[in-house]
Amino acid sequence: MADFVQTTVNKTAVRDLAVPITDVESFNILILAVINDNPFGCVGYTDRDGQTVDAVVRSREHYTAKVFYLSGEGKRVGSVSLLSPTIAAFNANAAEVLGNTALATAMGATAAVRDGPGETYYARLKCHNPSGDDYDVTSTRKTVRISSYHDDAIKNTVETWADDVTSLE
Repeated sequence: MADFVQTTVNKTAVRDLAVPITDVESFNILILAVINDNPFGCVGYTDRDGQTVDAVVRSREHYTAKVFYLSGEGKRVGSVSLLSPTIAAFNANAAEVLGNTALATAMGATAAVRDGPGETYYARLKCHNPSGDDYDVTSTRKTVRISSYHDDAIKNTVETWADDVTSLE
């Protein structure tokens, strides 16, 4: 009978943020800074299909807006969560729901309000290290996670960058 033989060691490290990222605009600025400034020193490459791939790419993202419906007495009578594939959709969907008086009436509400602290943001960046390793840096409002890396130098580089970003303390 054949045995399984370990061929790689993929590591994961996570940083829990002391304070959640305040809003989607601040979150997007953080993500775009990594993509545009490439603080990890990643390199572009050509994939097996001959396509050029940038050094850092947004490989997955989603954003959840939350809306509470309040009665005339200010009590919550309902809520809606809106999972959106982009920040533009996140903002448009939230605005649409906030302005939908028929939905508010159906909920038995007199007002609809955003639940900013309850909203979630998620973006996964795929990075290509000069060594040839691909790894992911996934950010949420409350964490930054490095996954699928092999060399601890990658974790150290991301950690050094995060130490210099005030919102990631």
